[in-house]
Formats: sequence, C-alpha cells, structure tokens
Amino acid sequence: MIKTDIIIIGAGPTGLFAVFEAGLLKLKCHLIDSLAQPGGQCAEIYPKKPIYDIPSRPEIMAGDLVDQLMEQIQPFQPGFTLGETAQDIEKQADGSFVVTTDKGTQHHAPVVAIAGGLGTFEPRKPDLPNLLQWEDKGVDYIIKDPEKYRNKKVLIAGGGDSALDWTIVLASVAEQVTLIHRRNEFRGALDSVEKVQALKNQNKIQLITPAEVTALEGNNRLSSLTINHGETTAEQPVDYFIPLFGLTPKLGPMAHWGLEIEKNAIKVNNSLDYQTNIPGIYAIGDINTYPGKLKLILCGFHEATLMCQSAFQRIYPDKRNVLKYTTVSGISGFDGSRKEAQKSTIKTIE
Repeated sequence: MIKTDIIIIGAGPTGLFAVFEAGLLKLKCHLIDSLAQPGGQCAEIYPKKPIYDIPSRPEIMAGDLVDQLMEQIQPFQPGFTLGETAQDIEKQADGSFVVTTDKGTQHHAPVVAIAGGLGTFEPRKPDLPNLLQWEDKGVDYIIKDPEKYRNKKVLIAGGGDSALDWTIVLASVAEQVTLIHRRNEFRGALDSVEKVQALKNQNKIQLITPAEVTALEGNNRLSSLTINHGETTAEQPVDYFIPLFGLTPKLGPMAHWGLEIEKNAIKVNNSLDYQTNIPGIYAIGDINTYPGKLKLILCGFHEATLMCQSAFQRIYPDKRNVLKYTTVSGISGFDGSRKEAQKSTIKTIE
C-alpha cells in the first residue's frame, strides 16, 4: 500500500500545482491519473495549444506549461500512479482514507484532493449520418499537433474558444482554413473573435456564418464536404474536418463516492477551503462547483493553495503553520541554487 500525506486524484495543472503548495508545507503527495502521463487535457488533448491567461505569461503552450509545472515540483519528489483510475474511496476508523484503483493499487492518506478536471470526457459529435466512416480518415475531434495540418485544407466547425483559438493558430500553418458556425455570434473570448475577424479581413481565412456541414464525401479518406449556408448549398474540398463542439464530461466512479453533486460537478465550501461534504476530501479545479465558479487554470491554482493550508491543519491540528513567502523561506531548490532533484517515483502501465 502506498502511504502519503495527500492523495491527489488527477494529475492535470491544478493537481500538479497542489504538489508544489503542499511541498512548501513539508507535505508529501501521490497523484493518481487514468492517463499514461501527467498533465491532464493539456498534455493529452491539446499540448500545442497556446494558453493566454497564465499570470506573467503572455502566451504559453499547454504542453510547455505541464513541463514547467513538473520541473517546479521536482524538489518535492511526488509519487505517481499513472494509467489507473481511482475506483473506490474507503474512510478508515481514524478518519483517513484508502483509495483503490481499477488495477487494485491501494493508496492511504489522511487527506484526499480530487483534481480530476472535467472527469472522464468524450467529444461532442455533429449529427452526420456517415461521420464514423471518416474518423481518423480526415475527421478529427482533437488537435494535438498543428504540424499535422501544415499545407492542408482544413475546415473547423464551432463557436467556442477552442474553435476560435485553433483557427488563429492554423491560419499560419494550413494552406486554407475555413471556420463555420451555426450562428453569427461566437461564445468565445472577445479578443479571439476580433482576431478571427481580422484574419478574415486579411483574406487569411474563410469565415462562414450561419452555416453547418450537412454531408461528408470521399473514397478511402475524406476529400470534400457539403456546407449549408442559408439558402445556399455548396461543396468544398477539404483534407480535414474538425468539429470542435466541446467535451461531454462524466464523473465516472466519483459519482458513487457519496459526494454532493450538482450539474455533474462536486459541490465544495468555497468560503473556506474547498472541502466537500465529506470531511478530509477536497475538490479543486474544474471538477468542483460553487457560487461564482470560473473554470480557469489560474482559479484552480488558487483553490489548490487554500486546500493545502487546510490539509496541513487537518493533518497536524496541534501545529501552527506560519505563512512564509518563497523569496525568504530558504526552501531548498528555490534559493537560487537549485539542485537537480531525484526523479519522481512513477507507476505506469507496463
């Protein structure tokens, strides 16, 4: 059985940053994630997607953010159980918890922090009769590497941030980028909408609204699609069709742990420490909900910080924790003389 101070379920950015904040308090962490590598969606789904709202970073690729978070937590030597899903949580007589994965690996700690992002998820797919036929043959739901689309004809469908952001990125990569949306108004950030409009005005992309794809055609792979634009129907040659309609989140096993759930998210007490209805179990990042919740990475970082402070008091109720700034704390690895830390102990699928 793996023993630690805090079991973190989910190794995305919020879970990784929680390791750093816990480490400042001399608390050890062990992370569990169903993916085979740390980083959550940032590593698995869009490692090459730029992120613009990380403080002090005008722009950073999602994959680079994960790499730097991993570097930041190296001195604290967290453990990882990767490629396994947290299946069950059992509260012990002393108030601690045992978390068991679907592979039978057991973890024991006085505190559990759920940082599972959106939980398990799958892309929302458009209602097209022959869509499955072209999956992996020209139809993609996730963009991992923009280079795949270099000098290709790409059509993106969607009206949210992902559709807008990837249109902006691929405009300088693909031979032709077309963005279509069922409405004239977009749901994404105003700045992204303005950038897309500017690209259209510069004839660097095609923007067609309101419009939708009604048919896909090809032989061995997708070669064209039909666009319905008002009363006009037109066929357009493409190499790739990328519908970006968001992800459908599912809590998975977490839905059966006795936690209070609201709209597919875990309710927490945000007035104090992001603890759930079960004392000792916290939920941080996109997995939680409370009045005024914003699903942003930087908000997850804030929640992780307060969670760790509360976890320290739960683990050491008789100790007084005095807040120290990292600039004056003299913590090894953060005083200008960083030494290469030992690699984290990682348990992965064989």
